[in-house]
Amino acid sequence: MLFHLLQADTLGAAAEAVQNLVPAAAPVQQEMSYSLISMAAKGGWLMIVLLILSIIAIYIFGKKWWMIHKAGNIDKNFMKDIRDYIHEGKIKSAISLCEQFDSPIARLVQKGIERLGRPLTDIQTAVENVGNAEVARLEKGLPILATIAGGAPMIGFLGTVIGMVQAFFNMSQAGNNIDITLLSSGIYTAMITTVGGLIVGIVAYFGYNYLTSNISDLVFKMESATIDFMDLLHEPADKA
Repeated sequence: MLFHLLQADTLGAAAEAVQNLVPAAAPVQQEMSYSLISMAAKGGWLMIVLLILSIIAIYIFGKKWWMIHKAGNIDKNFMKDIRDYIHEGKIKSAISLCEQFDSPIARLVQKGIERLGRPLTDIQTAVENVGNAEVARLEKGLPILATIAGGAPMIGFLGTVIGMVQAFFNMSQAGNNIDITLLSSGIYTAMITTVGGLIVGIVAYFGYNYLTSNISDLVFKMESATIDFMDLLHEPADKA
């Protein structure tokens, strides 16, 4: 009987001890969750700069992607129809067909058709000049995207240096009473700006390479169309 009483007292004491420990352990188990906005705010004013650069990069990428998409949107039978119109002497119909497409290929072919009757070298020069102007128009804005790709990580690293300077300054002011909370602001600035700069830089870098690759493909199509058009101008003479 005495053994059962001692066992009951022991279990009661253990249960009470567990209950006393639970409130103390609960705060440790609570997960601290931060939203992206609150974390970015701790990065300091450099995060505003990175945000502006990211908006510019997204705007340039979206605008150039849509422009390149429209530039490559042309009927696969376009050159065949142009050849038929020129052989039949329907110059106005050929020009009207070119005007139906908002494409660099159509514009350079139209320029060549408008120069018919002049020496072939003059026609080829006019077509090449239009092609160069179209390529320059497609590439406009890409240097800014490339600058963001290289500059955003550097701005992030600048935030790292500023954050570490702030952290060491707080340590020097604290003297012997160093507290981790004194270093938190500097560490946040150092880490978050680095992450933000790398994210913006990586996105801009991949976007730049993607657009450059698409422009290269479009330039190849323009060169092929130019060659086909110049060969077309030689066909009537060869047949004669």
